Amino acid sequence: MNNIKLFESKKIRSEWNEAEEKWYFSIVDIVEILTDQPHHQGARNYWKVMKSRLLKEGNETVTNCNRLKLVAEDGKMRETDVADTEQLLRLIQSIPSPKAEPFKIWLAKVGYERMQEIADPSQSLDRARENWQNLGRSEKWIQQRMTGQETRNKLTDYWKDSGVEKPDEFAFLTNIIHQEWTGLTVKKHKDLKGLKNQNIRDHMSEAELIFTALAELSTRHIAESDKAKGVDENAVAGKKGGKIAKNARLALEQKTGKSVVTGENFLPPVKEIKKLKK
Repeated sequence: MNNIKLFESKKIRSEWNEAEEKWYFSIVDIVEILTDQPHHQGARNYWKVMKSRLLKEGNETVTNCNRLKLVAEDGKMRETDVADTEQLLRLIQSIPSPKAEPFKIWLAKVGYERMQEIADPSQSLDRARENWQNLGRSEKWIQQRMTGQETRNKLTDYWKDSGVEKPDEFAFLTNIIHQEWTGLTVKKHKDLKGLKNQNIRDHMSEAELIFTALAELSTRHIAESDKAKGVDENAVAGKKGGKIAKNARLALEQKTGKSVVTGENFLPPVKEIKKLKK
């Protein structure tokens, strides 16, 4: 899926990685915009010099940059350096440009807020609640979302203590629980809701949040009772915990005739998205 995004009416080539669930953006295109290069070759030269300097400085972001084939000016597919969102934000900090300043100020602000949250975790909760309120979520939904997050945190804390360490292991166990209670993998559930890199929990209905919390609460209690260790034993507990929520879901659906698992989301309406692009 090759995509082109607009930034100040200028094109930024990008590609969505389905497996990693993240966007990759053309670094040269970003450099061209932020440095006001009159032509694409100038941007390529600027990036070449900048890349060489950062490599000498041991910049890990540049070292880890990927290369993808994207549509070039001549219409042919050519390899170009790309960066994901995190890498891109780090690179922007190295560009001395007035257009880059707003990004740098924003990054500094976010970093400062993060330091405040580490010193006082309650600020993180307050900020999350405020963000959801600004997005139009109801107080009832927000309370359920925060309660579910607390349940999730207790489960992941147990996983850490029982020998689960790698991010892909957490994702694997999460997917087992999710698939067991919903009948869908996390990815297929996101596809149903029309999501890409968004957090699926931020687009769940109140019922989906409740059943997710039930599945994860049940999983933790079973894991604690069975003294589960490592990925394999926690996977067994996850399947059992997910099944408890699945049985509850099926019972509710039989009584109401309505599906708990839904494609509903909180994405902006299509018309609104089109307006933003103009």
